[in-house]
Amino acid sequence: MAERPERLVVIGGDATGMSAASQARRLRKPDELEIVAFERGNFTSYSACGIPYWVGGVVEERDALVARTAEQHRERDIDLRMRTEVTELDVDKRRVRSRDLDTGAEEWTAYDKLVIATGATPLRPPLPGIDAPGVHGVQTLDDGQALLDTLSRTEGRRAVVVGAGYIGVEMAEALIQRGYEVTVVNRGSEPMSTLDPDMGCLVHDAMTGLGIEMVNGAEVTEIRTGDDGRACAVVTPEQEFPADVVVLGLGVRPETTLAEAAGLPLGASGGILTDLAMRVRGYEDIWAGGDCVEVLDLVSGRDRHIALGTHANKHGQVIGSGVGGGYATFPGVVGTAVSKVCDLEIARTGLREKDARAVGLQYVAVTIESTSRVGYFPNAAPMTVKMLAERLSGRLLGVQIVGREGAAKRVDIAAVALTAKMTVEQMTALDLGYAPPFSPVWDPVLVAARKAVQAVRADAAPQ
Repeated sequence: MAERPERLVVIGGDATGMSAASQARRLRKPDELEIVAFERGNFTSYSACGIPYWVGGVVEERDALVARTAEQHRERDIDLRMRTEVTELDVDKRRVRSRDLDTGAEEWTAYDKLVIATGATPLRPPLPGIDAPGVHGVQTLDDGQALLDTLSRTEGRRAVVVGAGYIGVEMAEALIQRGYEVTVVNRGSEPMSTLDPDMGCLVHDAMTGLGIEMVNGAEVTEIRTGDDGRACAVVTPEQEFPADVVVLGLGVRPETTLAEAAGLPLGASGGILTDLAMRVRGYEDIWAGGDCVEVLDLVSGRDRHIALGTHANKHGQVIGSGVGGGYATFPGVVGTAVSKVCDLEIARTGLREKDARAVGLQYVAVTIESTSRVGYFPNAAPMTVKMLAERLSGRLLGVQIVGREGAAKRVDIAAVALTAKMTVEQMTALDLGYAPPFSPVWDPVLVAARKAVQAVRADAAPQ
């Protein structure tokens, strides 16, 4: 009698889960490894980062965001079960319980190896009216479709976005593009709390220029509903903002309900803790990755939760290699992210000032103004670069960039420098590409590095 192949069970059918399943299938044939994957939604292997652009009409078709369909995964001998939610994880008996969301049928599925890729869920504070019709989180393709369905049925044109992080800012722009009057209610002093406030104010100005009403320092206390039970206003202690639709952009938290109930280790922000090979700490045959885990911050040395598709796909590749008998590791991140508001590009990597203070690092901070091209070249656009360096050592700690065309991707220079643990003085010698259409003779990042070197030296000089 032939020996039964090992069984890999994957919980979650998006970036990490299906990257892991696909990589494992490349390394091991169906008669060696059976793969069963569960996805509770209607879509698999899609770009969640593209949802605001789909909602705003920049991307016309929903299916353009789908990298690989369920049928395409099944053609590769992956038993992908859509609209099927895993409701329980039994680590001792090495099995998961699942429920078919259409029929309600439940069953247990045994595993030899398990991948947890449950992602993250939008934050929904326990406010009156937060779950009313017309209030939308935007995390999955299903969420995006639900929001578009609401927009198509709504006669009014007033939208309130609660929160001004990446999703909040991008959704505010998307709703402006759809012809809505948009108000953003933000509890922070400036939008984009991933930036320092002095850089966030540049984003504020750009949003106001788009016609978005920005309300900072405001705490939402209630989503008011009308006689029909639908959301009709967002309420703060000082003011009430009428709304025909409400979009939540309050950030996300790791979706670790199953993991926590099963007793798997969680970190300070609630994400699953793994080793460098993305194995759950203390469990030889369980892996986890994507938005449900915490990862090592290479700059601060602390574990942190960062929800980004770039990391999720890399985690999947690492996990799939391990499951398939190969070897790979995920060493950590430096916290690089880019976004945009209209033609304003926003980028950051490494630590903000408050991040550095939180881990006990002393630093100098400098800010410079430059341009994307040589000043005399047509369409040279302004750019602001902020750089943090460690006191005395001059080690680069973080960079934030806000500017027009050509600004955001310059942050990749800093991301490489952070990963290599370079000092700002070492950065000044980087041999970057130059021609008038692309950059000034001194690239803006290097201008900031030169100024940071001066600040480090001045700080270390005898007083």
